[in-house]
Amino acid sequence: MDGQPPNRGDDVPEPLHTVPLRKQRDYRLLWTARTISITGSEVSKLAVPLTAVTLLTASPSEMGLLTAASFVPALLFGLHSGAVADRLARHRPLMIACELIAATAAASVPLAWLIGSLNVTWLIVVALIIGTAGVMFRAANFPHIAAVVPPEQRTDAMAGFNASYSVASVSGPGLAGLLVQTLTAPFAVLAEALSFLASALLLRAIRTPEKNNPGPSSGMWRDVMEGLRASATHPVLRALLGAGVTINFFAMAYTAVYMLYMLHTLEIPQFMIGVLIALSGVGGLLGAWSTARLTKRYGENRILLISVLFFPIEILAVGLLDGPLWWKLSILALTGTITGGIVVAFATCMGAIILRDTTPQLRGRVNATMTFAVQGVMALGGVTGGFLAELLGLRPVILICAAGIAISTIWIWTSPLRPKPPSRFISPRTSLRRSSSKH
Repeated sequence: MDGQPPNRGDDVPEPLHTVPLRKQRDYRLLWTARTISITGSEVSKLAVPLTAVTLLTASPSEMGLLTAASFVPALLFGLHSGAVADRLARHRPLMIACELIAATAAASVPLAWLIGSLNVTWLIVVALIIGTAGVMFRAANFPHIAAVVPPEQRTDAMAGFNASYSVASVSGPGLAGLLVQTLTAPFAVLAEALSFLASALLLRAIRTPEKNNPGPSSGMWRDVMEGLRASATHPVLRALLGAGVTINFFAMAYTAVYMLYMLHTLEIPQFMIGVLIALSGVGGLLGAWSTARLTKRYGENRILLISVLFFPIEILAVGLLDGPLWWKLSILALTGTITGGIVVAFATCMGAIILRDTTPQLRGRVNATMTFAVQGVMALGGVTGGFLAELLGLRPVILICAAGIAISTIWIWTSPLRPKPPSRFISPRTSLRRSSSKH
């Protein structure tokens, strides 16, 4: 952690006989567990609010509390979860326990509905429990990847996990709608419970031994501060943290006004908005596929440097877009698909670089610090975007968000991630020859 990070992500030569990830049993189990679990969570994002609105007649304030309950655990326990993960010699037991706790909490929703005890307070408590379990799971899962996947394949692994999120974003809402329609909303939540249970069973089947050697603990507060200090002082980690916070702040400000702008300013049909969102997920799948291949040739650093340049393009296009509907839809589909791929490429390389440049004793805390910062700023960005739209209008806010996201380029391109230009070496003999020619 004290030295300068390498300028390329592929400094370690890849072994000649590395087994592809798709043929590694334990990686397949880990990837499948994450994909199933994330898809189940996507189902509950629709099923839980529908349960509250349609069956429990929740008030707007109750819906606000229910929505906030999903984010509160990250703010309350995000930093501490990293310190806990770094104290563990084995991360998988904690991951399994988190999935089982989340499964039990989700299963209580249809059970409470059957016995007539379900209310909004119950849903809020369930959201808090599942959110807390998710925070602890993610803190343990990040360093656990290092145990399952060899260093030269971690970028491929990160690409695979990011592809899971893209798969879930494409299939989750459709599956949720089908389950709500056929089973009713409370029983659709049961799908989330089963997904957590399936994830726990798959994790239980992983055989790779964990050999984590946790460093000595100085107490919870000092451990947390050590993770914060490492993230803020290491030049590469600081650049990633600054870029992540900048991107998420302006992205959430954009998200806050996106739907209003699409419907009222661009006059995009409602059903087409769903199609455009799905195309972003498809772009994410393409991004995961291409990133895994491009990093082998160019390294994580270079892919990160290039991908960050494309972040503002979609938002800028949306802010400047005008013309007939077919033209608007064509541009939105193209830029949305590209941005979906760029986001996955950036996230994949970012995760691989954090694993590469962080010592094993600090991986949990550094990852938790990154997650805490980039997720914590999302609420602030959403509120800021809404208030600015009231003052300035929708289109100016979108253009401001495009300019703001472009600032993330400065963080990355002024860091050691940018390759240094080769220095021109002049031999003493050449120097003497030049001197003599002058006389």
